[in-house]
Amino acid sequence: MSEPQTDRRLPRSFFRRDVTDVAIGLLGQRLVRMYRGKRLAGVIVETEAYLGVADRAAHTFNGRYTERNRAMWLDGGHAYVYFTYGMHHCLNIVARCEGDPVAVLLRALEPTEGLETMRRFRGQHARRETDLCSGPAKLCQALAIDRKLDGTDMTRSGTLFIERARGRAYAGAKIVTMRRIGVDYAGEWAGKPLRFYVKDNPHVSRR
Repeated sequence: MSEPQTDRRLPRSFFRRDVTDVAIGLLGQRLVRMYRGKRLAGVIVETEAYLGVADRAAHTFNGRYTERNRAMWLDGGHAYVYFTYGMHHCLNIVARCEGDPVAVLLRALEPTEGLETMRRFRGQHARRETDLCSGPAKLCQALAIDRKLDGTDMTRSGTLFIERARGRAYAGAKIVTMRRIGVDYAGEWAGKPLRFYVKDNPHVSRR
């Protein structure tokens, strides 16, 4: 299996920062999934930050630790993949340091490599290119990401990692900041401006 070019892969230090800075900094970077020797990749265009113990929308709210969310307690740069609604997988990247359970949900990608394979994985749901990765469950299906990749160290893995596609974060005017999607149960935390996406990008999930 091909290894990523180490000078392009984002290092641990990138992820050991404030989780909102990581969420914003990931916009414009490239998620890569090596699948049977082929690259499936896309540029990250939408993220959400989850602030851990204090955040009622986070799986680790109030210090919750389970086998399902164990990866969220790992060091920055690890993958946290969970299964939801009995049918969908979602990919998060852990931020900060071990024991501080915060993470960034990857909500959408602009697909750039392996599109034919992605179309096959998405099946009848991928009539247009913008149907491939415009949502957290869609991108996991398109890139064959499931619970087997939970806990992957994305700073070292040759299977799932982030490549640097931009030298610096987008300017503020290029980023839209909004409340997160699907967390209405979280009280005041539901309205926190912790969702970030690239302005006018057609691959962003529902607005």
